[in-house]
Amino acid sequence: MTASTAKPALRRRLMLATLAVFVLIGLAYAAWWLLVGAHYESTDDAYVHGDLVQVTPQISGTVVAIEAEDTETVASGQTLVRLDPADADIALRQAEARLAQAVRQVRTLYVQNDALQAEIDAQRAAVQRAQTDLARAETDLKRRQALAASGGVSGEELLHARTAVKAAQSDVALARAAQASAEAKLATNAALTRGTDIANHPDVRAAASALRQAWLDRSRTDLPAPVDGMVARRSVQVGQRVSPGTPLMTVVPLGQVWVEANFKEGQLRHMRVGQPATLVADMYGDDVTYHGRIAGLDAGTGSAFALLPAQNASGNWIKVVQRVPVRIALDPEELKAHPLRVGLSMEVEVDVDPDGEAAEPEPRTAPIWSTRAFEAAHDQADALIGKIISENLAG
Repeated sequence: MTASTAKPALRRRLMLATLAVFVLIGLAYAAWWLLVGAHYESTDDAYVHGDLVQVTPQISGTVVAIEAEDTETVASGQTLVRLDPADADIALRQAEARLAQAVRQVRTLYVQNDALQAEIDAQRAAVQRAQTDLARAETDLKRRQALAASGGVSGEELLHARTAVKAAQSDVALARAAQASAEAKLATNAALTRGTDIANHPDVRAAASALRQAWLDRSRTDLPAPVDGMVARRSVQVGQRVSPGTPLMTVVPLGQVWVEANFKEGQLRHMRVGQPATLVADMYGDDVTYHGRIAGLDAGTGSAFALLPAQNASGNWIKVVQRVPVRIALDPEELKAHPLRVGLSMEVEVDVDPDGEAAEPEPRTAPIWSTRAFEAAHDQADALIGKIISENLAG
């Protein structure tokens, strides 16, 4: 073989070898895609989201102390802001006095019932005496009238007997009127006290409710953290006059953040709730991998819920591939080891099952979030109410 014929042959062999390499690479990629790649969907359009729990006052007041700053970690129930308690203290003292007064007034009603019953018994006895005197006077009058016919009784004595009868009749009428008045008073008092005791009387309960409200207003001068988390967006300043609902700061529970991954509509074909996902944060790089599961798919695309949604019916239309937010719950232990911040970028890869069926969400049996940071004052208010009632009953 000459040199002129050897070069084309070598070139053909090199081309065939190169072609074989590319074919092998293509076959390997096809095998990888069929066995592995087709089961995964990925996106880098993903961000960390979390609850932004606002701290707002429930009453009006002037800020006298701020006990937490941005970037500080706080516990649920920890006081974050204090309001001037002077007005609330005065209102509480007034409510305590009104409750004590109500207990004493109602207690007087019950005491009056016993006194009125005794008065009624005395008036009954007075009526009986007046009736006895009337019967005696009428008997004397009849006897004198019989004697007057024979001249045994003077006209003046007969007049005195008639006057005595009229006087006795007046006494009976007065005694009966006094008895009726006492019975009417007793009926009125009984209507105000029937079916209840002093502690449960409507007047006492109304005053107790007013005291409970005053106590709550006093306790609300200390604003607690609703949840565990990190303070952010503090805007309140000392001396600021705030009203109910004014945002003062935000608490972000970083231990319960999630990732919102925006997948293209074509990637959702086999995506189901509960499928596993692996995530990488730009903050830590490939050295840290998070594991999570799909918690749910949003009800619509981002453009559907935009402030200014696209007007596709206007005639000037260009098709744009839409994305749907997919919520991915993270492993709490991994979050504890490598905390994330709200808004961080993430890369997400979901292991999809082409043959899987859509999972039905389980019915919720507990609140998404709950807090007991505002419950402490109720028991203390009830204890104060009971103490005031017992003290004034004993008095």
